[in-house]
Amino acid sequence: MTAISGSRIRDGLDPQQLEAVLAPRGPVCVLAGAGTGKTRTITRRIAALVESGQVNPGQVLAVTFTSRAAAEMRERLAALGVAGPGSQISALTFHAAALRQLRYFWPQVYGSARWQLMDTKFPMVRRAAREAGLDTADRELVRDLAAEIEWAKSSLIDPSAYVERTRDGTRDLPLRAEMIAEVFRAYEQGKTDPAGDFLLDFEDLIGFTTLALDSDPAIAEEFRTRYRSFVVDEYQDVTPLQQGLLQAWLGGRDDLTVVGDANQTIYSFTAATPDYLLDFTRVYPEATLVRLERDYRSTPQVVALANAVIGKAVGRVAGTRLELIGMRPDGPEPVFAPYPDENSEVVGVVAEIKRLLRAGVAPGEIAVLYRINAASEAYEEALSAAGIDYRVRGDRGFFERPQVAAALRRLTALADGPPPEMSAAAAVRKALTPLGYAQTEPPGAQAKVNWQQMTRLVELADELLAARPAAGFAELVAALTARARTEGESDGGITLASFHAAKGLEWDAVLLTGLHEGSVPLGRASGTPAELEEERRLLYVGITRARVHLHLSWSAARSEGRPATRRRSRFLDGLAPAETAGGAPVPPPTGPDRAVHAALQEWRADYAAAHNIAEPNVCSGNALKQLARALPATREELARISGMNAERIEMLGEQILAVIAENRETAGQK
Repeated sequence: MTAISGSRIRDGLDPQQLEAVLAPRGPVCVLAGAGTGKTRTITRRIAALVESGQVNPGQVLAVTFTSRAAAEMRERLAALGVAGPGSQISALTFHAAALRQLRYFWPQVYGSARWQLMDTKFPMVRRAAREAGLDTADRELVRDLAAEIEWAKSSLIDPSAYVERTRDGTRDLPLRAEMIAEVFRAYEQGKTDPAGDFLLDFEDLIGFTTLALDSDPAIAEEFRTRYRSFVVDEYQDVTPLQQGLLQAWLGGRDDLTVVGDANQTIYSFTAATPDYLLDFTRVYPEATLVRLERDYRSTPQVVALANAVIGKAVGRVAGTRLELIGMRPDGPEPVFAPYPDENSEVVGVVAEIKRLLRAGVAPGEIAVLYRINAASEAYEEALSAAGIDYRVRGDRGFFERPQVAAALRRLTALADGPPPEMSAAAAVRKALTPLGYAQTEPPGAQAKVNWQQMTRLVELADELLAARPAAGFAELVAALTARARTEGESDGGITLASFHAAKGLEWDAVLLTGLHEGSVPLGRASGTPAELEEERRLLYVGITRARVHLHLSWSAARSEGRPATRRRSRFLDGLAPAETAGGAPVPPPTGPDRAVHAALQEWRADYAAAHNIAEPNVCSGNALKQLARALPATREELARISGMNAERIEMLGEQILAVIAENRETAGQK
């Protein structure tokens, strides 16, 4: 292990960071705002404790919430000489620490009984739901039940107490509480086989480890002799289950450093609570409390907007508000961008990405963030059409989504059989109907999600058929499968992520999208004041991911032609410029756009009739609108339009460009 240098520990720290680093051994609470250098501070604190001889490296256990954050902590400690080859310091996630300890102590507690860690709850929850008489073909319901069981276990609620603990009606339950409790009970019983062996889920790792420490004094003594000093990062995200393990680790001791920011509490739906952070100085009255407010990440312009958004927060968390101070040079003002409809917003956001790229911002330093994962599909399609690499973070790409993957499996199985007695397009629609495809949008939130995914798959099939009008069903399915294999393969490029998945990350440029009521705040997640405030904090987290460029957008209608009934997010009231107040839509295109659109529709109808194919198989209605709006004049410009792939351009490009050129000139003369 490299010798630790005291000057290296103190180098470059501001006064508040230094105070936290040099605080004596004992309870320390660091309230660290976004971009204030919390990881630097806690790793330097560990190094200072070791350098001063207050603790040995092997006696420190540092825990955080992601493997990425734990790895970064280990790397920084190694650079300071307190972690690396030959060192025994531990920097792990809660679950990784519990797994290591449970493997070691299991024989002492449970003897020869065997156990196995489940990769996912899904199969066991599905079996429990089937036993309860539920329709387990509904994968979304099974996933909702698994999430509810995870919340209950993280909240230290067992099946017998579940109904009572959810009686206040604050949780959005997928079923009656009594039915969920029955599935929960069957799930827990199903994890123990007749031989006495165990299947454990990730919550069990923590629960069983806590039980071992609490129930056996010899085990507790052995552990507490090994670990004497504890550091917990992101303490605002601790669940009651994790707090119980932390208390078992401590065993009444107080050598504990916690770091967190209540204003970044965004995981309450998983049972995370900021209460332990907010109550820290009450539990430990002698604790050292340090506030880190100098923001080294973002420009003063981004910081000012973040402060303004969180400054309107109310409730207990607001009482610990940190007023960030931007330490970077000035940058551009945040851009507020209203759009008439969702498609226009996607087009506008992609145009802004192109502008940033031309200005020299690296693709890997640009992120598009959204409130719900389903919003990524439109951006995936638009970026692909524009030839811009991207990656989806924290969520599956379109073809990896369970319902879409199931649809592809069904299509592949049918393609292996005899050819259908209908056109390839009709065969795709017939095959996808049992999975949610329909001519009209159905009622029900989950039914709509399935319908949107199946409709998107049908549209992709139509696009492929437009390039291969003579393709049979098997050839079409093969083309869809090939598209699935290549979709989003790039490891670089623009990042697409939900607000939640962006937590802990940062980029030079961030584009926050869908900032309208019903999305931010999310309609179903704003039923109580506490839920509403969490939605505000989620927007705050999104804003503070940006270093320099920040673009905030919303749309007044879901699609073109629908009434502009959406209102800009209430969280931007008084912050966006007056000309965008109320989410006033941008006027729709006029002049040559209308003439070109009408001419393209007429051309498509003639082409479809001449080749005996459906009009959408020539060119989708959405593509026609984009063509009429963008008015491309070259093949290169044509390739930037969503749905205009290389094969379609080769077959139809010259005709489309000719129609646009002719009618643009005509419209201009008028």
